[in-house]
Amino acid sequence: MRVLVVVVGAVLVGLHFVLHVGLGFEAGAPDLATLGVLVLARELRMGTAAGIGFAVGLLEDATNPLGFGSATMAFTLVGAAGARSRDLFVGDSVTFVVTYLFAGKFVRDGIQWFMASSELREPFQRAMLVDSLMASLYLAVVGVVLVRVFGNWLETGGAS
Repeated sequence: MRVLVVVVGAVLVGLHFVLHVGLGFEAGAPDLATLGVLVLARELRMGTAAGIGFAVGLLEDATNPLGFGSATMAFTLVGAAGARSRDLFVGDSVTFVVTYLFAGKFVRDGIQWFMASSELREPFQRAMLVDSLMASLYLAVVGVVLVRVFGNWLETGGAS
């Protein structure tokens, strides 16, 4: 496990809550909590990644008490699946990173939509086929930019 990647994942999760809750950007800011969990999941064991997903999901649910539990379940499952992906897919090509981040965000949104009460959720077509697809693409682009900017720095442990 690389400690620097864990620090970056924690910073991404913290930055998510600053942007979404503290500054109120909502859809204007990418879902950095999901990005942080997905980044951490590639480095951690399955149980640890699921535990981090559970903790981040609880924090996310605390910001939206009406659908409490849906984000916790979604983040837990995405963290566990992200950790398992390390066993199934080797390498960090740009194509893999885009697909991994896009699928991780889309699956997280799908689980959260499915788990939420029918009175609280938007229609499937709007929530998943419009909002979630655009948010997943946004997250994948932001993730690829971060990997391109910080990728070599993370691999070398911060040394130039």
